[in-house]
Amino acid sequence: MTTLLINGDWREGHGPALHSTDPASDAILWTGAAATAGDCAAAVAAARGALPAWRAALLSERIALVQKFAALLEEDREAFATLISRETGKLLWETRAEIGSMIGKVAVSIAAQAERAGEREAPTDFGRAVLRHRGHGVIAVLGPYNFPGHLPNGHIVPALLAGNTIVFKPSEITPSTGERMARLWDKAGLPKGVFNLVQGGRETGEALVAQDIDGLLFTGSAGAGRALKHATIDRPHLILALELGGNNPLIVWDSPEEAASLIVQSAYVTTGQRCSCARRLIVPEGRTGEAIIEALDALTGKLRIAAWDEPGEAFMGPLVTAAAAHTARDSVARLEALGARTIRPFTSVAGRGSAFVTPALLDTTGIDTPDAEIFAPVLSVMRVPDFDAAIRAANATSFGLSAGLISGDDALWTRFIEESRAGIVNRNRPTTGAAANMPFGGLGASGNHRPSAYYAADYCAYPIGSFEAAGVRAAPIPGVEG
Repeated sequence: MTTLLINGDWREGHGPALHSTDPASDAILWTGAAATAGDCAAAVAAARGALPAWRAALLSERIALVQKFAALLEEDREAFATLISRETGKLLWETRAEIGSMIGKVAVSIAAQAERAGEREAPTDFGRAVLRHRGHGVIAVLGPYNFPGHLPNGHIVPALLAGNTIVFKPSEITPSTGERMARLWDKAGLPKGVFNLVQGGRETGEALVAQDIDGLLFTGSAGAGRALKHATIDRPHLILALELGGNNPLIVWDSPEEAASLIVQSAYVTTGQRCSCARRLIVPEGRTGEAIIEALDALTGKLRIAAWDEPGEAFMGPLVTAAAAHTARDSVARLEALGARTIRPFTSVAGRGSAFVTPALLDTTGIDTPDAEIFAPVLSVMRVPDFDAAIRAANATSFGLSAGLISGDDALWTRFIEESRAGIVNRNRPTTGAAANMPFGGLGASGNHRPSAYYAADYCAYPIGSFEAAGVRAAPIPGVEG
């Protein structure tokens, strides 16, 4: 199959066979061949060759092309959403929202580029001072599987607007989604070599990162982010933007019945496969804490789990692969071996494929648990004696992506927003809540201080400051006689 796009030409990869499946049915959806190091070198060379003309193009021309991409997404909205559902297992209500976010990203990125990476000038006594921005050059984008359209799109659109050229490698779990994106960019009329697609897994990613690139934009696990940091440590010129995972805390201090729905949306939405999902629930000791846990347990038991194409409304689909379910089961078993008490078990769903799992709730009060992200619908709850202990527990992590407080007490919120350590801190809203016109990213093991979303414009271009005079005029030099 012609599954790579290099210099405007669709071609076959020269590497091993690659395929993706529907986790709800195990049906094979896509087959192709991975890109080799040679394929990656060709893609980077094509991007390098296209760079001067794309960088020199008027901003209005680049804007027109990304707007054309948005229009094509709109035309393809339902078919594309269905494809993402088939490849990830996510329910259609989620993938339709994902396509909507991809379309909306274009207008948001145009606004962000103008505000954060545009041009401005001020008059001076000698002429003018000018601020400009310029794209870095050839950018490699490595995409994740949980939002295989929206998240890489959040890198690609602002990078193109800034005048960069792209080599995109989707997750090996979602190659069909990546290919469909590439075909829409191709159809939008980008010049040859401006957008290139390579497919493959870890070896392809390593081969791409080893090429002569100017930037690397990655969304994925903290472990993979550390590996990329090490792989690029001897290339200080390379811009590296990492949006990684989180061991995210959610403090719930009152309002048990109302809070239950917010906890469910925080911990179990997208079958727990959002980097901003709550992983640790912190509640007060005593009657209020027990009421919170009981309300959550009752509501969780009512959540409907279904395949993406089943009739009726559901809240969760399967995990992205059976292997992901197996990994999560091993992580839960380790917690149970450490002494975690099962309130709601993490099990397979009777009569369904092995990627379908139930949302789990584990009591880890008083247990020293690993500071690790379980990328699945698994929530640990701990009881603490007071709010000081709640904040200490929330911050007891090397991660710092998202955090939340559910409470009607304004004084507690004032303390929490000041003392919490995370890039996304919400009150009385799910930890997964984020806006395209705000930054999205975290601290510590959750990233490298280059937040995405609205702030992606910052890492897609570098600033140039200029003093400019229209004519040549001798400069006064102190201390020169005569």
